[in-house]
Amino acid sequence: MNYIEDTITALATPPGAGAIAVVRISGSDAFVITDKVFQGKTEIAKSASHTIHYGKICTPDGEQIDDVLVSVFRAPHSYTGEHSVEISTHGSQLIIKKIIEMLIQNGARIAEPGEFTKRAFLNNRIDLTQAEAVVEVINARTDASLKGARNQLDGLLSQKVNDLRTRLINSSSLIELELDFAEEDLEFIDRTSLIQKIEEIISEIQALLETYSFGRIIRDGVNVALVGQPNVGKSSLLNYIMKESRAIVSEIPGTTRDVIREEVSIRGILFRLFDTAGIRSTEDAIEKEGVFRSREAVKNADVVLFVNDVEQNFPAELYQELLELSNKEKIITVFNKSDLPHTEETDSVFVSAKTGKGMDILFSKLHTAAIGSNSYTEQTAIVSNARHYDSLKKSKESLQDALDSIRAMMSGEFISVGLRAAESSLSEIIGVVTSDDILNNIFSKFCIGK
Repeated sequence: MNYIEDTITALATPPGAGAIAVVRISGSDAFVITDKVFQGKTEIAKSASHTIHYGKICTPDGEQIDDVLVSVFRAPHSYTGEHSVEISTHGSQLIIKKIIEMLIQNGARIAEPGEFTKRAFLNNRIDLTQAEAVVEVINARTDASLKGARNQLDGLLSQKVNDLRTRLINSSSLIELELDFAEEDLEFIDRTSLIQKIEEIISEIQALLETYSFGRIIRDGVNVALVGQPNVGKSSLLNYIMKESRAIVSEIPGTTRDVIREEVSIRGILFRLFDTAGIRSTEDAIEKEGVFRSREAVKNADVVLFVNDVEQNFPAELYQELLELSNKEKIITVFNKSDLPHTEETDSVFVSAKTGKGMDILFSKLHTAAIGSNSYTEQTAIVSNARHYDSLKKSKESLQDALDSIRAMMSGEFISVGLRAAESSLSEIIGVVTSDDILNNIFSKFCIGK
């Protein structure tokens, strides 16, 4: 990352031709550089913050490039916390290219991936969890993933972590104060009270850790493997859910030779459906590979739809194999072709990929299997990021070390080490303490212009 004093520019809207494109500029010279290419009634450098100005972008010899609107944001009241400008122009790739080239010729440089958001973090406009949430908002594909990202961007997790961190610092400070008066043998915090405070914090961290499974699902989605014997209607079921013909349907067993992957949003959750080859013994080399991939899909699935045909006998041996590859809690037994005469069992879902019968029940089962019976609300701090999860886990382990030190009646030095390590792990989450490697890794995942 280059020096933050540099003025940076980049296209902030998706590349490609469109009606409108926005070129973003941020840095101490943002206004000066803009005035060198912009002709309007008022100089941008003399304009008030949060105002919009109509004018033209022109070359030094007066050639007009485009009519534009320029939005002005003065530091610190901008996204980055710096002087910032957004030029709204027509979405011609040629126009965009010329404007950015002119800005660079007048002193700006091309922004690195995520550099605008990184500057917002470095200028204390947002903390690190909120910065990470920005890219999750951009990548959100379902209602649940968007709400989860907004939850983090609005600072719910940050507030919770800050509260835990503040309480730890208060306790740790009292222990370290005791160390300063070691010769007087003073005790500034009762050990029984300290144990209670630490146990309360551990309990709250554990509650956050338990949200991770749910948070990962709403962010990343659920992998669902459709498995069963050949010709039981797995591909027909996939086609019905997708509302289009995505898999070949045939009376001939073994039509599906490879794993077909499709994605669909069901009740706000992203489900990745893997239509697999029918599992059976075969000498066909290609089909045998398909069966192998089916078994791998079962191993990696969050949910397994065990699809059967109401007209066929229940394949007990295959069910036992699925139990060995997965576990019973993940498996939903589905009987297809329920529009035909049949007898129903209470533990199974009976559907018809032909008529849609029973699909609402199947969707409810999928939704429950994905999120369980949690009672999280939009005001609940949710952990969805592996980095946050690991830091919380380390913090909990350090607090447990501190508890062990207290109960072993060890000196304050040992207690302090555990408390400080726990506080440091929490600080890593919100970016109070972090390394350049972590920052570069986080912001390199952003697109240029964000």
